Parts: sequence; structure tokens; C-alpha cells
Amino acid sequence: MSSMPRAVLPNSSGDEASDDTAFAIDSEDKELEASVLEPAEVHRGHEKDIEQGSEMPLERDFADRNPVKRVITAQDWSGPRDPENPHNWSLLKRSYHTVPPALFGFTVTVASSIYTPAVPEIMKRFGVSQTAALLGLSLYVLGLGFGPALAAPISETHGRSIVYKTSLPMFMLFTLGAGYSQNFASLLVCRLFAGLTGAPVLAVGAGTNADLFPPHLRAVATSLFLLAPFAGPTLGPVIGGFAAQHKGWQWTMWCTLFIAVAAYLVSLGTHETYKKVILQRRARRLGIPPPPYNGPEGFGKVKFLVTVTLFRPVHMLFAEPIVGFLSLYTAFAFAVVFAFFAAFPLVFGGVYSFDSSQTGLTFLAIGTGICIAVPTAILLDRALYQPVYRQKMAQGLSIVAPEHRLYSAMVGSVGIPIGLFWFAWTARPGVHWAVPVVAAVPFAWGNLCVFISAALYLVDTYGPLNGASAMAANGIARYTLGAAFPLFTVQMYRRLGIAWATSLLGFVSLAMLPIPWVLYKWGPEIRRKSAYETIKA
Repeated sequence: MSSMPRAVLPNSSGDEASDDTAFAIDSEDKELEASVLEPAEVHRGHEKDIEQGSEMPLERDFADRNPVKRVITAQDWSGPRDPENPHNWSLLKRSYHTVPPALFGFTVTVASSIYTPAVPEIMKRFGVSQTAALLGLSLYVLGLGFGPALAAPISETHGRSIVYKTSLPMFMLFTLGAGYSQNFASLLVCRLFAGLTGAPVLAVGAGTNADLFPPHLRAVATSLFLLAPFAGPTLGPVIGGFAAQHKGWQWTMWCTLFIAVAAYLVSLGTHETYKKVILQRRARRLGIPPPPYNGPEGFGKVKFLVTVTLFRPVHMLFAEPIVGFLSLYTAFAFAVVFAFFAAFPLVFGGVYSFDSSQTGLTFLAIGTGICIAVPTAILLDRALYQPVYRQKMAQGLSIVAPEHRLYSAMVGSVGIPIGLFWFAWTARPGVHWAVPVVAAVPFAWGNLCVFISAALYLVDTYGPLNGASAMAANGIARYTLGAAFPLFTVQMYRRLGIAWATSLLGFVSLAMLPIPWVLYKWGPEIRRKSAYETIKA
């Protein structure tokens, strides 16, 4: 038997349990250390000693009331029903832990677009052009793009919870600074750093869902989680429109703070979900060996994390066809939403004489499309993916080809150009304003359907580590284009007109429409040629 440190619990008589690598727990003390002990799988024969990797004979039968030996380890979960494994938490507890990441995602994304209705007043207040005033939106969105680079080192070392509970307060401080800015430069700096400090909660949210749900249940959790950060930009103009028109531009910042405080209060009861940190805390609590770490130490660890979160994503963006084309597609669709933040005031204000609050209400159509996309993705998962998963399980296989994650993208790819062309040729005098407003519904529906599929497909294809880099690449592309599009949207619409400017976006979306269909057909062959390790299915 190894001489590693041993953790000992008192037994029911008050004496210490036998000095062994496993705990001896009297079977009548069912509540003793319930938070860390797995319910006994007692049977005749042998029980696996997880710490030692050896066979330990059981000398007592289930019917015998004498102590039964169970294994507690911090090397890995103590078994499939380890109560500290978030997968084994009650559905209510897991559901609660998905709410704060979603609320945080909603908060930092609503802060991006809540600014746009205040642009006319900011132009007057600071004496800048419309393009310059829109920098407050673009710099914030650019800051969001670097979330993984900030979040990954903290999350890897200290877990998810610390990211949530430190990032949002810093975000609130910079938002407060933006509201009190006395010159345009300080406003832009505060907006940039508000985006940078708010971004980590977006980057960590997907990891939290992976901690809480196994892969075959992840589609539902991911769809519901993504509803919040996609709904944020659509509700921002609604809130900001009324705030800016009736209270002034600074109230767009104050409203953001109110939402952030409410979200933060909801998060105070959450627990850590990251496996490595949970096991490290268990080891410290019980005085047993911590989980093994075979990675680099010191500066090498920092270099590794920067590689995974920044350099590798950039390399994958240009060297991996799957990552490059899916990221280009989702980035374009995402950027069009941000282009609409500049275009909708121009269209509905110019053609239909809407004021700021009325223009903000038109974004509810995008929110409606997003709300329809979530049940669409869930229904397609239930109808098409889950039967394949059950079939593979029945065959004794644990892997499903990731191309089965693309059904939502294939369906949604049709909705994007339909919405864009519909909007392009109906937003004109003589056509009721409701007609172009409704056009935003299929566009938004297709947009989120494509992104949900892309997120699931990338993670399933590349696995946890490279999948995180692939999603980071996707994030860099989305937020870079999202930051750039508002800066030329106004000029494009003024030069080409509403019909042809929006049609140009529609033609680009038509060119990208085949991407998920091509990946569904030839994805396995493309995966086999990847320079990175991919799933073999």
C-alpha cells in the first residue's frame, strides 16, 4: 500500500477509522460527510480502489451491518454518482446555476446596444460626427471579443465562480465612469474597458453549461443559455430608446447598472462548477492528494493559456476550414445585427418619422425571431439528433458524428436571406411600417439557429480543449466584424439606398448559405484532414 497521506473520518463509536487510503464508514451513518461521499455500490466480490488502481476485497456482505469500505479520492470523481459532480446535482440546482451566466450574458450584451439610441444626443453633447459617436458601440463590442483571453487564465486556475463574481463589478465601475464622462475621450475609454471587463462572463458561460450537463443534453442547455446574450442586443434599443428620449443619454448607463446589480444579486448563491477546482478543494478539505497536473508551470502555464485563447484561435481561424467558414458565416450574421443598430434609426426615422423610443420598439421583432429559434433548435435536437444518439448507444457506441448538430444551421440558413431581402424591398414610403419590421423575424430566427449549431458542432468536432480555441476563434471573428459594421453602415445606406444596401447584405448571406450543407455532406472527410485532433465518427 502506498505511503501517500491518508484522510481519516471518525466512525460511529467516536474512534478514528482504520488508517487506510480509503475511508471506513459505518453504513448506518448515512448522513456522515454526505457532501463528498458517493452512495455505496456494495456487492459481493471486489471494489475498485480508485486512488490505488488496485482490487480491494470486500469482507462483508450488504446484509452485514459492520463497516463497509468506500473510496474517496480527489484524483477524479469517486464514481458515476459522485454527489459533488455537477452532473449529479438535482435538476433544480443545475437549472438555477444556468440562470446567472445567462443573466450576466444578457447584461453585458444589452449594454452594447442600449447606447445606440443616445447617439444623436452624444453627437450634440460632445460635438462629434455620427460615425465618431458610434465608436462608443464599436469599441465596446471590440472589448467583448477579447473575453476568452482574459477569462481563460482565471477560470483555469480559480474556477468559473470567481470570474462571474469579480468581472461584473469591474464592468459596473467602468459603466458608471462612462455615465459620468465629461469629455468624449473618457467616454470611449470607459466603454472599451466596460466591454473588456464584461466579456469574461460571456466566455465562461458555455463552460459552465458543459460542467452542468453531459453532451447529449447540452443542446437544450446551450439553446436556452444563448437566448439571453442574443436577446440582450435586441432589448437594448428598446430600453435605451425610452431612457435617452425621456431622461437623457446618461440614463442608458444607469439602466445598464440597474440590470447588472439585479443579475449580480441572483448569482450570490451559486457554487463552483469546474471539476478541477472542485477536486482541489476536496483534497484540501480532506487532506488527500490533489488531482494530478501534468501541464506546464509558472510562465509556461501562462504561455500555454495565451496560446489556447489567442494564438491557436487565430491559427485555427485561417488554417482550419471548418472553423474558418463557420466563423465567417456566424460573424457575418452577427455583424448584420449590429449594422441594424445604425440602420434602423435611419430607416424608420427617415422613412416613417419614428422617434427614438418608437425606433427602439422595432427591435422587438429581432427578439421575437430569437425566441422562436430556441424551440426550433430544441425540437430539431429531439426529433433528429437524439434518435441517432440512442441508436449509437444501443450499438455500444458513445460517439455521434458531429454533423448531426448541423440541422438547425441548415434550416436557419434559409431564414437569413429571406429576412434581408424582405426588409430591403418593403422599407419604403407607401408600405406600412409593420411589413419591414416583421421581416426581422426570419432573419433573427435564422441567425440564432445557425449560431447554436455552429457552437455545438465546433465543440463536438474538436473536443474540450481545441473546441474552446475554436469557439474563441469564432468569438474573435464575430466581435471584430460586429465592431466594424456600424462604422460604415450609415454611409452604405446613404449611398446605395435602403433597398440595395440591405440587398447587398442579402446576396452575401446567399453566398454563405451552403456552408452548413457542405459541412454536413463532406464534414467527415474535412475532419480527417485536420491538423488538429478531431472526433473520429
